[in-house]
Amino acid sequence: MYVIDPMFWPKLLLLITIVGALIYFFELGLRKWLKVEKKKFFSYNHINDKHKKVDWTIRIGFLVTILAGGIFNMMRDPMEWLWFLEPWFLLFVFIGFSEIARAFMEWKYAENRRAYMVTIIHLVFVLILLLTVINTDFFWML
Repeated sequence: MYVIDPMFWPKLLLLITIVGALIYFFELGLRKWLKVEKKKFFSYNHINDKHKKVDWTIRIGFLVTILAGGIFNMMRDPMEWLWFLEPWFLLFVFIGFSEIARAFMEWKYAENRRAYMVTIIHLVFVLILLLTVINTDFFWML
């Protein structure tokens, strides 16, 4: 019989809170240090129409890829699924492409040229933090 740790949910909530706070305060400090205005929380914040088109192209491409990858992997034996078609991996790729496109558009078109530096440094920080959390087995919390 498999027993679930009764502290699983409080530990998970604590982990999500800590990671979220680290990401938020890192970006806040970075924006103050580089004197870049704060973005709205949970908004698209497209730089211009070109950025909007590129962003939606990436989003639709991601949706098609995740659906096609899911269907392709479902047709295979579960022990032979392709890791690069798994949703967790595709999500990392999507975030990477989306943020790199944002950084390029900020570098090329934004009023404050330092905005792209915040985007790139923030992306690297988040990827390193998430990979660290995953590789350390959630800092041995779960």
